[in-house]
Amino acid sequence: MCGIVGLFLKDKSLEPQLGSMLSQMLISLSDRGPDSAGIAIYGATSKNEAKITIQSAKPERDFHGLDAELAKAIGAPVSIAVKSTHAVLRTAPYKVDTAREALQSIRPDVRIMGAGEAVEIYKEVGLPEAVVDRFDVRSMTGTHGIGHTRMATESAVTTMGAHPFSTGADQCLVHNGSLSNHNNVRRELRREGMTFETENDTEVAAAYLSSHMAHGKNLGEALEGTLSDLDGFFTFVVGTKNGFGVVRDPIACKPAVMAETDQYVAFGSEYRALTKLPGIDNARVWEPEPATVYFWEH
Repeated sequence: MCGIVGLFLKDKSLEPQLGSMLSQMLISLSDRGPDSAGIAIYGATSKNEAKITIQSAKPERDFHGLDAELAKAIGAPVSIAVKSTHAVLRTAPYKVDTAREALQSIRPDVRIMGAGEAVEIYKEVGLPEAVVDRFDVRSMTGTHGIGHTRMATESAVTTMGAHPFSTGADQCLVHNGSLSNHNNVRRELRREGMTFETENDTEVAAAYLSSHMAHGKNLGEALEGTLSDLDGFFTFVVGTKNGFGVVRDPIACKPAVMAETDQYVAFGSEYRALTKLPGIDNARVWEPEPATVYFWEH
């Protein structure tokens, strides 16, 4: 049992409140997952800058001087903004892959949470409120985001085992459920060149979507593929640079509810996650159908 939430804003006037709204949604589902929690926020983009969110168990050691060392290694400016055990590195978009490679040798204990022009990902062991407070998520602004509070079933309780999982630029996924064929799918994706940092089944689902979108499918088409290629019980909520998607397996035994107004589209594992949203009393509220893809794009 896990709790997942998602919020896709249509109304730009709500963007300053995204972090606060998404935090409240996730905290309301704390009892669905006591092990770890995480949130992905999609903020403003810049053609001249991309972001890499990183994590370290020893941030004082690993983050000190990292911007200067990394800038020297990649031959381009790098800035760093530290938030507790995480930090956001900023550099030129064409230097992101080079920076990721350099990080492995400069700071081998640092882990990459995600990268892209828009996304920042914060996740740690602990309850949602502790994670939200640690990273000051309530103050974050943006266009859309997803969150997760975890009850571990398939792998150890670690920061890297927490959701969201990101396996492509500005792509991430949260999951409630369990995949039965993730080992076979992981082997197939490795043959295609995908790499994995955990044994978590959710990372496989994220990589599956990244692989299919890299081959030209849009988010909706990639989500359709999960219905035939992934076995098990699952509800996926996915974020991309411009999009937000939801899909449930054909049996759909995991709880889910959605709401839509002229201002937003929202998802929660339970309705209580949606009760504090503006205009919820007049929203169209429904349970997403089994084996049906829902997605929105800006």
